[in-house]
Amino acid sequence: MPSDLTPKAGQRPSKARVRQSFERAASTYDSAADIQRRICGQLLQGLPGDAPVGRLLDAGCGTGYAQALLQARFPTAQALALDLSAGMLQQITAPCARLAGDLEHLPLAAASLDLYWSSLAVQWCELPKVLQEARRVLRVDGRLALASLGPQTFHELRHAFADVDQYRHTLGFHSVDEIRQMASAAGFAAVDVQESTETAHYADFKSLLHAVKAIGANQIGDGQRRSLMSRQTFLRAETAFETLRTAAGLPLTYDVITLYARA
Repeated sequence: MPSDLTPKAGQRPSKARVRQSFERAASTYDSAADIQRRICGQLLQGLPGDAPVGRLLDAGCGTGYAQALLQARFPTAQALALDLSAGMLQQITAPCARLAGDLEHLPLAAASLDLYWSSLAVQWCELPKVLQEARRVLRVDGRLALASLGPQTFHELRHAFADVDQYRHTLGFHSVDEIRQMASAAGFAAVDVQESTETAHYADFKSLLHAVKAIGANQIGDGQRRSLMSRQTFLRAETAFETLRTAAGLPLTYDVITLYARA
């Protein structure tokens, strides 16, 4: 069962733990990634298509779902896909150059990209470092398109476990204002930050937790639970989560923040 993702708001999990979690989830990610794909499509819709793109990067590409979308929009571009997890890179079917690497330390030359794209990856990183690297590798007037998650993400899990254990069950997510300030501080111009909500629904608590595990968003924080969740703990959390049930099922919220900017 999932445990905490990070012990304190604002801290990120270790790179080794993030890599391990997504290596394990590589074969199951696509089966549980409906919301992730929806967010990816929304990010693409907001991306202007008026400027030519010679070289693009999908940063934190996961299984490569965005590659087909990006290549359809920019068919003449050289496409690069980068992820921390080699297992995720192995799942990519679209033709592209695959790079194993860290978003905070890109293995790319300065001013070498026309488009830096990242959908639901930077929340695992130190965002100021990610944005500084994105600015470094973008050419003048190159574009940034990024989707991350805000503070209300998975608030239902925090509610369910509030009186059950001492662990945190979500990351410490950045707000819209914080992301806007970080992008400006990194040297980006024409910064446009928007916020929206996507909600997944599940038939029961067990299915919800399995879906979180399938996308790799579990057991990757310092201070994480070292043993299986007890039956008593599970039942207490389940009872608390049931108070949130709607006609569509048990809700799980994604507080989606999109960032568009120019270098």
